[in-house]
Amino acid sequence: MAGRGDPDDDRSFWVKYGEYSQLAFILPSCIVAGWLIGGLLDRWLGTSYLYIVFLLLGIAGGLIQVIRFASRDKS
Repeated sequence: MAGRGDPDDDRSFWVKYGEYSQLAFILPSCIVAGWLIGGLLDRWLGTSYLYIVFLLLGIAGGLIQVIRFASRDKS
């Protein structure tokens, strides 16, 4: 019931579903973006290691975003 003091009760099922479905896309999209940026920089600069660096940065960025979402949702 709405008005019981819990703000999560006021949100509809579809709003909650939309927020939680973000988790399925945050980490993979960050990883792919890092890999693509690194691969493009490797081609442009003629190197062969930047894709790994940017892949790791994408993984770290994705994990940070997932942790931020999870900590925001708890409180």
